Amino acid sequence: MTRLTARTLFVSDIHLGTRDCQAALLASLLRRVRPERLYLVGDIIDLLAMRKRAVLPPDQQRLAARLLRLARGGCEIIYIPGNHDAALRRLCGLRVHRVRIERRAIHATADGRRLLVSHGDEFDTHVRIAPWLLALGDGMHQFVLSLNRWCNRTRALLGLPYWSLASALKRRVGAAQRYVAQFEQAALHQAAREGLDGYVGGHIHKAGFRGRDGVLYCNDGDWVEHCTALLETPDGHLQLIDWRGEVIEHEPVMAASAVPGATDVLAAAARAS
Repeated sequence: MTRLTARTLFVSDIHLGTRDCQAALLASLLRRVRPERLYLVGDIIDLLAMRKRAVLPPDQQRLAARLLRLARGGCEIIYIPGNHDAALRRLCGLRVHRVRIERRAIHATADGRRLLVSHGDEFDTHVRIAPWLLALGDGMHQFVLSLNRWCNRTRALLGLPYWSLASALKRRVGAAQRYVAQFEQAALHQAAREGLDGYVGGHIHKAGFRGRDGVLYCNDGDWVEHCTALLETPDGHLQLIDWRGEVIEHEPVMAASAVPGATDVLAAAARAS
């Protein structure tokens, strides 16, 4: 098995405690990637779902144990709770089993960029989608996830690799695309307002990169549908990888980022607006 060299790894939306958690696929990735630093960017443990029905099968238990072994082995782990594990925000500032819990973080890349890291649920108030449509979308999402489970059980029996039915369906829904676009703009605006070079988050289960005026948006995806993570190479380059460790997208070339103080100018403009 080929090892992947990583300075930093960002993963989010694992949703441990639910039937949709793809724990075995994430464990497979962590056998190939040994980062110096690991950000757990929210919704790692789905405490909301576990109020109704707790599911923690052996593969999820093994994944939790692997994460703790990484911490004991010297990997710096920063846990940023999301909206599904928000109860853990009361522990922000503490270190538990060598895992540091923070509300948000500023990550410095190897090439000197400063990135805001948060789960992303704080931007929900900036997304202008009718409440009834959000509720309908959430219900449909749960239904699609159930179809996703059955689809991939069938594929596994046929010897086929994991494939995200949920992702394929959402790419064809206009309301979902508008929600993602508004979320991305809110995150970019926040990073620019703080004078930072970019943003890293999860929450919306849609991995990808976007750039605007020299500010970079990165979403690491999730581990119930897309099974992707964001990896920083030793030289500071960012790339999205899938559960097999294969690169599926590189960060875009940011022309404006080469201009000294570009983010400071953006931040000043944002404060004035």
